[in-house]
Amino acid sequence: MPLLEVHGLTKSFGAEKAAVSDVSFGLEAGQTLALVGESGAGKSTTGRLALRLTAPDSGRIRFRGSDVGTLPRRGLHGFRREAQMIFQDPFSSLNPRMRIWKAVAEPMLVHRTAPRRELRDRAADLLAQVGLPSHLIDRFPTSLSGGQLQRAAIARALATGPALIVCDEPVAALDVSVQAQVINLLLEIQRDRGVAYLFITHNLALVETFAHSVAVMRAGRVVEQAPVAELFAAPREEYTKTLLDAIPELPNSLPA
Repeated sequence: MPLLEVHGLTKSFGAEKAAVSDVSFGLEAGQTLALVGESGAGKSTTGRLALRLTAPDSGRIRFRGSDVGTLPRRGLHGFRREAQMIFQDPFSSLNPRMRIWKAVAEPMLVHRTAPRRELRDRAADLLAQVGLPSHLIDRFPTSLSGGQLQRAAIARALATGPALIVCDEPVAALDVSVQAQVINLLLEIQRDRGVAYLFITHNLALVETFAHSVAVMRAGRVVEQAPVAELFAAPREEYTKTLLDAIPELPNSLPA
């Protein structure tokens, strides 16, 4: 049974054309599914729908076999503990008035997964795990770099011990050298913790080295879906071929 299954997700905003239309896919535990496509393809909306941060107009989301849309309040609270999100812009995803350790500890406080007296120590431990120096944990977000803030955002996403993390363009706002560091960190976390990623990106060069399978989106629909090696070797859709042709060079491995 897949960890996450979505069937026929559809979402419109106002009278405009559907942002997401009849999207379906499955994601296994410990695996990475990349949602790729041009800007406006519906990738980010799909990610938010999968976490029920946005309610779909129609369609179904199943997590560990349970229909998320019909979960009682306690069940939905448990789902939110197990399914987290890393946003694209770390400068806006962290509260500028909250010290870094408090931002990381907040999910533990909300979900009551740690006693208050232990929150700072647990947050400090998580921040150490993602490579953030200990002297930064009492600072405010405005005094940290983009890469440091994204590490803090990853630590916050890990705070409740999730099985699923939706990563919405998590390195798009970072310098290329910092992108590689964050991607390698996410890979290490997946190896150590068995976390599944729904990885939203427009960068297919990243996908080949990071994901296990790919769903290509265009105008709100999934037009092609396949394991990474299969899709890169023999794409079926002309749109997918166009995206692949736009990659200047496909790296064999991520830079250190």
